[in-house]
Amino acid sequence: MFGTSGIRGRVGESITASLALDVGRAVGTDADRVLVGRDARDSGRTLRDALVAGLQETGTDVVDAGLAATPTVARGIADRDADAGVVVTASHNPPEDNGIKLWTPSGQAFSTTQQEDVAERIREADFDLAAWDEQGTRRTWADATARHREALVEAGRRDASAGTAELSSLSVVVDVGNGMGGVTAEALYELGVDVETINDRPDGRFPARPSEPTAETCTTLAATVPAVGADLGIAHDGDADRMMAVADDGEFVSGDLLLALFGREEAGSGDRVAAPVNTSLAVDDALAAVGAEVVHTRVGDVYVAERTRDPAVAFGGEPSGAWIFPGETLCPDGPLAAVKLAVLAAAEPISDRLARIDRYPIRRETVETDAKDAAMDAVDGLVRERYDDVTALDGVRVETADGWFLVRPSGTQPLIRLTAEARDPEDASALLSTARSLVETAVESAK
Repeated sequence: MFGTSGIRGRVGESITASLALDVGRAVGTDADRVLVGRDARDSGRTLRDALVAGLQETGTDVVDAGLAATPTVARGIADRDADAGVVVTASHNPPEDNGIKLWTPSGQAFSTTQQEDVAERIREADFDLAAWDEQGTRRTWADATARHREALVEAGRRDASAGTAELSSLSVVVDVGNGMGGVTAEALYELGVDVETINDRPDGRFPARPSEPTAETCTTLAATVPAVGADLGIAHDGDADRMMAVADDGEFVSGDLLLALFGREEAGSGDRVAAPVNTSLAVDDALAAVGAEVVHTRVGDVYVAERTRDPAVAFGGEPSGAWIFPGETLCPDGPLAAVKLAVLAAAEPISDRLARIDRYPIRRETVETDAKDAAMDAVDGLVRERYDDVTALDGVRVETADGWFLVRPSGTQPLIRLTAEARDPEDASALLSTARSLVETAVESAK
């Protein structure tokens, strides 16, 4: 039921009002008050109402934040003295999808154990339904986004005062992507930044561009930043938990480079940065320069967030655009990341900062197979016979003197994904060839 970031799928197929009702019942069975919000998808109205009905059926009081970014809800749970938060959103998925994300009062997503408890309750229909006269109440919280904005402005002022940033001299273009990231533009404006927005009208059809902010989908932003002489471009996905960026020279900044940039800023000597197993060597090298190191997690911001609870972890991030600043909140907060990046841009151009980060060639391929589990077991055995530095945290990752390669099964398709990286292009290609050969051998043995 749960993927790497909540429940998600096609509306009318895997995502239905019946499912939302049961999620509400399951969450409400262990909660007295729950904060609820949704993104701009029209299907969210029905799903939100069904979810709220399930919560109220268990006697749980509901605080409805209405249309709100996911981090707005996640950060507002403690503010409303709630026991949990639920966001109806499919995040960066296409408009025909929707989903449900669950959050704890700390701002962290439900752990894998908590998710399984919810799934088990639904499977067993194990709900504690209230009597007719003990149904939960429902009230709105109109100030949810305003409270988030206030926190962002406070963080921006604090960071700017600690360095040499002059935010009033900064110009930023924010591509809201027809989603819920307008709070970023509001916060930057209050900080004195010259803000220009594009695609800023919430529309769950995402008519301007696909919801996921990538180099391919953010070409308008990349062209606009240098055209208007802006210092920075910001792009969000549908629920604004993700943030990607365009530098002052118009370069779309890859997630690995953003991770290196943020990590080097947030971490110091002896600190750790949590990042998934498919993270670039560029991050390792950038952190080594300040005496910090990467600690790997499974792919998914849930797992990154879990690791950031370690006091030694100063920052966590995923190259997909989820950034977690544990000193502020344990949820991926795209608007917070945007404000922090703006502070960095005001002190020194992002293009200059990126020039000091090495970039290495990454090679990727896929191998089709209907026997992913058996093939992965075979891959694990093969690499352990040949290599000393092997981890099976999420797929199989092999470290060599030249670089690394990762063999990881797709969670949604009959594919095994291969990733290889090295500091030298020929070495990267050779590592990918090695990985391909191992997987082909494993697939053949699994037949």
